[in-house]
Amino acid sequence: MAIGVNGPAHPTPTTGAIDPYAAVLRRPPLRRTRCSRRRTARCCHTAREGVILTTGRPTTAGLSACSSHLAAASSFCSPLSAFGELSPAGMAVGAQQQGIVLTELEQRIFGRLLDVVHHRGLGTQLRVAGGWVRDKLLGKDSTDIDIALDDNMTGVKFCGEITKYYKVIGQELKEPCIIPCNPSQSKHLETARIHLSDISDIWIDFVNLRSEKYAENSRIPTVEDGTPEEDAFRRDLTINSLFYNINTKSVEDLTGRGLEDLKKGLIVTPLPAKVTFLDDPLREAASDEKVKLNLGSKISRERIGQEVDHMMSDKYPVDAMCHIRDLGLFYVVFAFPEKTVPPVLNKHDWLCVSHIEAAWNLAQSIGCSDEQRRLCMYSALFTPVRNMVYTKKKVVRYIIGNSLKLNGSDAEAIVQIHAASDKFADLIIFLESNGNLETVKENPNDKYLEIPTDMVARVLAGLLLLGIKDLWRLALLISTLSYPEAHSANGSFSQQDELNRRKEIYIRVERLITDLDLDDAWKIDTGPLLDGKDIMGVLGIGEGPLVREWKERLVKWQLAHPKGTAEECREWIKQSKCQKKEM
Repeated sequence: MAIGVNGPAHPTPTTGAIDPYAAVLRRPPLRRTRCSRRRTARCCHTAREGVILTTGRPTTAGLSACSSHLAAASSFCSPLSAFGELSPAGMAVGAQQQGIVLTELEQRIFGRLLDVVHHRGLGTQLRVAGGWVRDKLLGKDSTDIDIALDDNMTGVKFCGEITKYYKVIGQELKEPCIIPCNPSQSKHLETARIHLSDISDIWIDFVNLRSEKYAENSRIPTVEDGTPEEDAFRRDLTINSLFYNINTKSVEDLTGRGLEDLKKGLIVTPLPAKVTFLDDPLREAASDEKVKLNLGSKISRERIGQEVDHMMSDKYPVDAMCHIRDLGLFYVVFAFPEKTVPPVLNKHDWLCVSHIEAAWNLAQSIGCSDEQRRLCMYSALFTPVRNMVYTKKKVVRYIIGNSLKLNGSDAEAIVQIHAASDKFADLIIFLESNGNLETVKENPNDKYLEIPTDMVARVLAGLLLLGIKDLWRLALLISTLSYPEAHSANGSFSQQDELNRRKEIYIRVERLITDLDLDDAWKIDTGPLLDGKDIMGVLGIGEGPLVREWKERLVKWQLAHPKGTAEECREWIKQSKCQKKEM
């Protein structure tokens, strides 16, 4: 049986809505204990023995089994359970109450593809496979459209048919992109990509249904044309083996348990787990040290970075990082360069994860936008290694750019947040000391400028915000992570006291900046009261480093005198010039 497209979709959880996964998804992050680490070790061991891993919080079992596990796992949370062989009855497609509701854009895309099939006289069934089906059944939007083709139709050939159809209807279409097979990167079949430019800019991947067979001593399979059932059972997880048949407008569950596992939030292999792992050794990475070492070369760094980014942007980044750490994959996923200063220690993974947990708890407490929360999680994760370098370069830049292949703008933002957080730490200590300038690393005063005592905090905060701009709240949050931990009255550690103390510091500094009218200081387009020529004229000097020094001094003066005028500024410089002559 198949499920009709017009059946009710799984609703997107909203505040107050009933969510079948709420009971397990909304619990607070767990503190990792020695006991929980032992349980993780047992989980890895049972995976080797053929027991499936069904932990559904954003889990790195997916990364180690196959990178597509990660996207699937980020939707679930469930216990570990055993899974025996499927009975013949289990291979039938069961009826469910849920279905897929297509967006208007998806209807247009699929309608156009069916036009190609009918106009070209093809007998091909078009099936959307994998993550798109899973996400749509969960009520999530997805643009990751992968279409599996039957009737001995290849992706390249079908894209050729699309091109011919577009010529008939008089529409322009760019040439399809052909992605060759690359066994060294676990890509065993040629894929064709195309986007229907008259409808959308979404890229659609086409590949034929296939079966895979592995030789005993090789991880590169023999690939042959397959049936829909063979293609479904070769996949990593039952929830990724679901098809949406565009021709019949129905969901196909050819393993007989994909829909049920999706409903229960289970991560399950279509075949007995041991068979799946032995078929493709890459899927055994979480429990095999040898495969761990080669993980970076078997799955592209771009794909690893993409999946990590999904985790960081999702609801449970802390749990995801805990799984990566507990499975011994932290230094595989976040590969460090060689010869770092200081050297990488075994405990760095624990330090990094403890920081992201603290940042998550604080961000949840004070509120944070989705995009800023993503940068906050990355910044917190790498806070313990923010000062680590290699060949005089920041290690954080290497991890973001080389290990995860994320945008250079992300690396730049994170490095800026770290630098500003250190300055915020100075500001916090200054405030805690009731304005003692001896606590500040860089005293804003010099022999030409003496800032009024009641304006020192404004100058320190203003200089900081002019550098970090709209990321200042993230930098402030990260800076509180380095503040001494709070303790209860009897001297024992209290996580809640620590959170409350950090929140108190954050709110105090944020309020100070707001009260000083600095929260948007970098947006004020007034510019300096005097430019370089004005400064040279007042001082009677030519171009050179002295002009730059006075420009920097002028910014401090303006922050200390927010209502100061250009004439007052000139008078200050003249007086400073006279003081220099007297000295």
